[in-house]
Amino acid sequence: MTRTLTRFVIGFFLFSNAAWSQTPPTGKTEKAVAALEERWLRSQKENNPDLIAPAVADKFVATQSDGKVIGKTEMLASAKSAKYSSAEYGEVKVTVFGNTAIVTGFEKLKGTDSSGNPLDVNERFTDTWVKMSNGKWQCVASQQTTNKM
Repeated sequence: MTRTLTRFVIGFFLFSNAAWSQTPPTGKTEKAVAALEERWLRSQKENNPDLIAPAVADKFVATQSDGKVIGKTEMLASAKSAKYSSAEYGEVKVTVFGNTAIVTGFEKLKGTDSSGNPLDVNERFTDTWVKMSNGKWQCVASQQTTNKM
């Protein structure tokens, strides 16, 4: 199961008490985008994808670690059917380029997928955030790669 499906099945990591591990963001934009990534993690820990849904663009596209490409609707539907027992992000880094921010990091998720099968995800991710014309940041793309550590 991929991050996108585990995250929203958009799934981040180890045990439910695991801490957010990152270099503290310095600028206003970095802090705003990092807060959105923290909300995404919280949505996984609380098994509530509705927390992050408004921050995901309608034209969102995700490339999962298995190569499958999905959109927002499929991601959110999958996330609603997954149940996480633990979620953790690490090494989160926000890099800003004008009205675009790239976030990299890793996620570890445990729980069960939509079919009730065990879920044990260890992936690197790259999220692309864009500041929209209304001034709000939205994630427009996500990519996951299995981390074989």
